[in-house]
Amino acid sequence: MASGSGPVSALWTEINRCGQNGDFTRALKAVNKILHENKDDVTALCCKIVCLIQNGGFKEALNVMNTHTKSLSSDMIGFEKAYCEYRLNRVEHALKTLQGIPEQTDKLKELYGQVLYRLERYDECLAVYKDLIRNSQDDYEEERKTNLSAVLAAQSTWENTSPEDLGLPESSYELCYNAACCLIGQGQLSHAMQKLQKAEELCRKSLADDSDQNVFDSKKKVKLTSAEGVEHKLAKKQLQAIELNKALLAMYTNQADQCKKLLASLQAQSPGHPRPVLIQVAQLCREKQHNKAIELLQRFSDQHPESASGIKLTMAQLYLTQGHVTKACDILKSIEEFQYKPGMISALVTMYTNEEDIDSAIDVFTQAIQYYQSEQPGSAIHLSLVREAANYKLKYGRKKEATSDLEQLWKRNTNDVHTLAQLISAYSLVDQDKAKALSKHLPSPDTMSFNVDVDELENSHGATYIRKKAAKVVGESQPKEQGPQDVKKKKKKKKGKLPKNYDPKSTSDPERWLPMRERSYYRGKKKGKKKEQVGRGTQGATSGGSAELDASKSASSPPTSPQPGSGTGTATSNAVPPRQQKPAAAGAARKKAPTKKKKGGKGGW
Repeated sequence: MASGSGPVSALWTEINRCGQNGDFTRALKAVNKILHENKDDVTALCCKIVCLIQNGGFKEALNVMNTHTKSLSSDMIGFEKAYCEYRLNRVEHALKTLQGIPEQTDKLKELYGQVLYRLERYDECLAVYKDLIRNSQDDYEEERKTNLSAVLAAQSTWENTSPEDLGLPESSYELCYNAACCLIGQGQLSHAMQKLQKAEELCRKSLADDSDQNVFDSKKKVKLTSAEGVEHKLAKKQLQAIELNKALLAMYTNQADQCKKLLASLQAQSPGHPRPVLIQVAQLCREKQHNKAIELLQRFSDQHPESASGIKLTMAQLYLTQGHVTKACDILKSIEEFQYKPGMISALVTMYTNEEDIDSAIDVFTQAIQYYQSEQPGSAIHLSLVREAANYKLKYGRKKEATSDLEQLWKRNTNDVHTLAQLISAYSLVDQDKAKALSKHLPSPDTMSFNVDVDELENSHGATYIRKKAAKVVGESQPKEQGPQDVKKKKKKKKGKLPKNYDPKSTSDPERWLPMRERSYYRGKKKGKKKEQVGRGTQGATSGGSAELDASKSASSPPTSPQPGSGTGTATSNAVPPRQQKPAAAGAARKKAPTKKKKGGKGGW
C-alpha cells in the first residue's frame, strides 16, 4: 500500500470511509488526488477501477487497465477486466480473458458461467453451476440455484429438450418463475400458469417484506439502468417502462421540472400512449391544478379515442374528488364500452342515490334493462337487473313503477311466492282489485306449512326465548304431598310510606306527576318584584330595604331588651332575648372555623 505524508494518509482514510458508505463518486475524487501525486500507485489504480465499475463507468475502467498493463498484471485485475468486457457486451473477449487466468476462484467461475449462458452454451454452463453448488460453501447457494434453474429453462425453451430433474426448490419467486418457463417449453401450459401465479404471490410478499423499499432507495436502483450497454439487453417496451418509472420517481421526489422533461420525451416517442399523460395529470394534481388536469385529459381523449375509456375513468375520479358527482356521472355514462356493465350500473345508481336523484337512478336501471331485453333476453344478468330495479323502486316508494318489473319476474316463474307477495303488496296501495285477483294465486296455508321441529328451533342459536324443561334424574322418587308444615308462609307486602301531612280525606292533585311548568294552573313567575340584593356593599350589607329592618328607626317597634337604667324595662313583647335563647336540640353543634384577622387596614373579618 502506498505510504505518504499526512495529507495522503487523510485521503486514504476518506477513501476507506466512502467505500464503506457506498459513496464511490466521492471516493474516486480522493483516489485521483493520490494518483496526481503518484500515477503508478498500484493500490490507488485498483481502487480507481473499482470506483469506476461501481459507478457504471465500464469503458473508463477498461481504459485504465489497458493503459497501466505494466503495473497491473492479469492475475491482479483479470476478473475486473473480464467483467467490464462482459458488461460492455464484448462476450468473446470476456471469455478469452477468463480462460487466460491461471487460478480459477469461485467468483471467476460465476462470471464464466454467465459468459457461457450469454453465448448460449447451455451444457457447459450447466456443468459450471453444478460444480459451484457442489464445492462452494457460502451464503450464495440460492442465487446459484436460481441461475441453474434459468439454464434449465433456456434448454427447455430454446433447445426443445427435457431438462433433468435436479430437485431444485421453489422457495423464491425467481426459482418458481424459472420452473414455469421449463413447463412452458414442455407445453404444459395449465401447470405453468399455476407456477406463474405462485411466483407472482411470492414476489408480492417479498417486496412487501423488504424494509428498504422507499423512494430514495428506488432512485438509486433506477440509476443503475442508465449504465452503458443496458439498451442492448432490453426491448423497446422495457426501456419505455424504465423511463416511466424515472418520471414517477421525479414526481414523488418533488422534481417537477425533471418530471415534465421526461414526460415530454416519452410523449414525443409515443404520442398515443396514455401513461405519460396520466403521470402529467398526477403532477398537476399535486400542484393543485385540477381544472388544468381535466382539460388535458379531455383533449387527449378527443385526440385518441382508442384510449378514451381509461382516460374518462380518471376524469370521473377527479370530478368526484372535487365533489362534482353529477359531472362524474355524465362522464361515466359517456363511456360506451362500459355503459351497461353491472359495475358501471351499480356505481351510477349509488352516486345518483347519494345526490338524492332517484329519478336518474331509476333511468339508469331502465336503460340497462332495455338493452339486455333486446340483446340477452332472459339471461341471468337481465333478470338480476330487473330484480334489483324492483327492489330499488320499492325501497324508495315507487310501488306503481315496481309493479311492471315484479310482474315480469313473476310471469317467468309463477312458483316464486316471494315475488308474488311483493307484487300483491305493491298493488295493494295502487290497485286493490288487482291485488285481490293476484292473492288468489297464493298457495293455501296447508301447502305452505313446513315440518318444523319446535324444540330444535327454540334451542337453536339466536332464539330469544327458550322453554326450559325439567331435567329428569335417574332414580328420582315421586314428590310427596306437602303437609301444613311444608307450606311456606307468604311474605306480606309492605305498604309504602306516606307523607307526614297526608290527609286521606283530601283528593290528590291529578297533575301532581307533571312538572310545575306543565300543570294547567301554573301562571308563571310574577314580574315586577325584585329580589333583595343580599351581599352587595361592605361586609354583607343589604341595600334598598335595609331601613325597614332597622328597629331603632321604628317608633312602634318595642325594644327586645331593657334600656340602661330602666330597671325591669318597658318591653311588652314575649320574645326571648337573644342571649337567653337555647340552641335547638336537633343535631350536634357545628364547630366554627377559626376567624382570621385582616392584615393592615381597619376592621376585622
